[in-house]
Amino acid sequence: MLHEMLLALVDEAFNRPAWHGQTLLGSLRGVTARQASWRPRRGSHNIWEVAVHAAYWKHLVRQRLIGDRSEPFPLQGSNWFTRPADGHAWEDDLRLLRDEHRRLRAVVAAFAPRALGRPARGKPSQTAAFMIRGIAAHDLYHAGQIQLLKRLRALG
Repeated sequence: MLHEMLLALVDEAFNRPAWHGQTLLGSLRGVTARQASWRPRRGSHNIWEVAVHAAYWKHLVRQRLIGDRSEPFPLQGSNWFTRPADGHAWEDDLRLLRDEHRRLRAVVAAFAPRALGRPARGKPSQTAAFMIRGIAAHDLYHAGQIQLLKRLRALG
């Protein structure tokens, strides 16, 4: 039961119908590269950076769940990535986000329910269930942030 609930949380936060409003992928629907690269002020993150940041953390959580950190993230750096204002790169980065989500979801779906309470590799104070709930919450947090950035841009 917990396993199915965690998988549902991951899905609802990213791209499945949910009562709370926009999902992470839903918040990005229709956003152009120009819109994604807008920032409300110097030093703040833009939608594009938030989207790639979310992909990065999906990658990292997946690696922690499977206990293998040998596969590098496809982009150089970590956590926050400066991206070019280029339409093709934006589409590539959206594809990266969807691919990282698909790969994370596959790991969560295949995860042994009895292992959900065990400490995750590399994070002994965090169980697998805790990290799975956390990545779903991370998606929702950033979906809200993206919605706010879209509204701020429309006002400016």
